Amino acid sequence: MKLLKFFIGLCLGIALLIVPLNQFHSNPLNSVQTLAVQLDGRKKPLYAVAKETVTQIHGRSTYTPQSGQKLDTLNTYLSLWFNDRDWNTEPFILFNYRPLKTEIGLNPERKYFTFAELMRSGLGAKVQQARQKQIADLDLTRDDQEALTIEDRLALMLQIVGDNNLPLIPHPNDPKGTWVSLEDAQQYYAAEAIAPIVDEYEMMRQTYRLTPEDTGAIANIANQLQQDLRSLSPQIYPTLAPLQREVNFYALQPFAKAWRVYIVAFCVMLAVLCFEKFNFYWGAMGIFTVGLGIQGYGFLERMAISGRPPVTNMYESVIWVGFGVALLALLFELIYKAKYYLLAAAPLSVVCLLLADGLPAVLDPSIKPLVPVLRDNFWLSIHVPTITLSYACFALSMGIGHIILGHYLLAPQATDRIRQLSGWNYSLLQVGVLLLTTGIILGGIWAHFSWGRFWGWDPKETWALIALLAYLVPLHGRLVGWLSHFGMGVAAVVCFNAVLMAWYGVNFVLGTGLHSYGFTTGGSELMVASIVGLDLLFVLAATIRHQKWFSGIQLSVISHQSSVVENQQQTTNNKQPITNHQ
Repeated sequence: MKLLKFFIGLCLGIALLIVPLNQFHSNPLNSVQTLAVQLDGRKKPLYAVAKETVTQIHGRSTYTPQSGQKLDTLNTYLSLWFNDRDWNTEPFILFNYRPLKTEIGLNPERKYFTFAELMRSGLGAKVQQARQKQIADLDLTRDDQEALTIEDRLALMLQIVGDNNLPLIPHPNDPKGTWVSLEDAQQYYAAEAIAPIVDEYEMMRQTYRLTPEDTGAIANIANQLQQDLRSLSPQIYPTLAPLQREVNFYALQPFAKAWRVYIVAFCVMLAVLCFEKFNFYWGAMGIFTVGLGIQGYGFLERMAISGRPPVTNMYESVIWVGFGVALLALLFELIYKAKYYLLAAAPLSVVCLLLADGLPAVLDPSIKPLVPVLRDNFWLSIHVPTITLSYACFALSMGIGHIILGHYLLAPQATDRIRQLSGWNYSLLQVGVLLLTTGIILGGIWAHFSWGRFWGWDPKETWALIALLAYLVPLHGRLVGWLSHFGMGVAAVVCFNAVLMAWYGVNFVLGTGLHSYGFTTGGSELMVASIVGLDLLFVLAATIRHQKWFSGIQLSVISHQSSVVENQQQTTNNKQPITNHQ
């Protein structure tokens, strides 16, 4: 019966992945999106270029122009590339940071601006000020960093609109050689070999500008263009299979599908806990396993495309931590049959995947070459995954900690369940400390080879050590009897803030140190601080409930009210007339 329910859960999870069925229909412009381009140190399909470019400028992969017709990723890029509308007046450029918008005279309520509006604003002076600080080697403020980010978006848009310099022409004989644009193709090939390619490109461009709805004609031209480009250098130009693989990866959106499956698994497991007659625990496990499977598939595909472990930037680490939370929860569920591991893990994995899926302008999903310090697949494959897997352990422990404190707040009489939850949470903390200690040591060894020293009190190193110490204290406190089940629940929640600082704070808030390859802007520090503050208020509420801090005040009030009532009754009795009975 367990296997049957698990199989039913698997089937339900797979159904969630394949519905709607039209998502698997081939794109009529597939020959366009599989054109090979050499950018960012690698060869990739035009669709990948389109997705990276549009999300970097606009913050989303689709765009609805002023004409009202919604454009998907590829058509948005083609419209930019072939310049079929006035992009100076399209509100296409994402600008989120309100203080800078106010400072340079823009409407802080707006999210998107035109190229012309930004060029007429005070942004130029702010960018010049930031550049001068960079030359003087001064620290940049958040306003400076955001101004430079907007400048990058403007430069990218200026580069891509009507671009004739896209490197489509392969090197004649060097696999690592530089590709060139159509305008520079005669550096490598004779004019007669390039002429038909130039004609086909111009024909495709004019056809799209005049009749963009004629996808059949555009696709036929692109197909012939791709064949002619491949015939220039068959050994260098990529085959269709890897190009199509990357296109399919982006089109499938495995990480977006995973969080939807996790939500369903969470709801089913919640129903199992709330309703005794709803005995579908193994079905929930089956649904959850499908979510873990599609997320794992996404990791493997991204690894195959990039040729390295996908844990080299903030986007990839967020995805990896979400995967680690789900994987650890499944393993611990199979051991303890607790139900609460899955209940805690699903929302955490959903949050990680939602952040990665919904903030492409902040968490850049593009696949780019590694910075020099990361070009060592051995250390990259063991140090970074170990550290981030420890973060996943602590995140899951934090989730269990919230459930423990929720019991103290709403159901303090469930002592047996609280004791079980605390024991399961203790196991997670032990595993997390072991992984973090191992990761720090491995990072020190890698730093010795890369930077010539084992430890240098870099902000990333320092906060990783602070996080380790923060968790060692409650573990030893529990061992010697200083902390009760309640204290361990509080520690699991509060100590995660040290991990949050090591993981998020160093990259988005501090932005200094040798780990600069992970730094970025736009991390909404105020929003994160607000969430942390609300979480600490929840801990405070649970503490007040558990310690009964206000119970003495309530008893004093009740005692005072009783005394007042007694005095009033006594006064009333004294005022009653005396009656003589004969």
